[in-house]
Amino acid sequence: MRSVLKSSLLALAVAALPAVASAHPAVGDAAGFSHGFAHPVSGLDHVLAMVMVGVVAFQLGGRAIWLLPVTFILMMAFGGVLGAAGVDLPFVETGIALSVVILGGMIAINVRAPLAAALGMAGLFAIVHGHAHGAEMPDDAAGAAYAAGFIVATGLLHGAGLALGYVIGRVGERQGVLAMRAAGGVAAISGLGILAGLI
Repeated sequence: MRSVLKSSLLALAVAALPAVASAHPAVGDAAGFSHGFAHPVSGLDHVLAMVMVGVVAFQLGGRAIWLLPVTFILMMAFGGVLGAAGVDLPFVETGIALSVVILGGMIAINVRAPLAAALGMAGLFAIVHGHAHGAEMPDDAAGAAYAAGFIVATGLLHGAGLALGYVIGRVGERQGVLAMRAAGGVAAISGLGILAGLI
């Protein structure tokens, strides 16, 4: 059990490594893409939520493996447009933190939501994440390049979540389930810390 917990913590730490990445400011399209790419990977809340989307997609299997990440990206782009246009959306930061808590909790207790429910939930979470990306877009950033950057980074984080699910699943049926649940539990607890302002 102890080695499973250690493996889960190590896997989550590796998945969260992009959160310490820093972008190098540039000008024009480079500034737009680099700022857009850096935003999702520069905050632990975004990294954990997007990786957890990939893990949930892996857990659900079948069409969810591609539908969940694609739905998230499309709805995140919609939220980004709202944020960039200055449309006010209440409780964005709370929604982002709750997305980490709920997605992590789903993994921790092994919830197998129906695909439609999972897509709806991912879509709602994606809107708040996208709104944050759009609202924080630098004034001098090229909009299309910025959007491309945060979409590419998000896709990579979803891919990391799918890979994490696959790697944990390869540990073995019993240990893999324990490791998956431990990883989800760590994410959910981190989300509670973010929600409480402790992280």
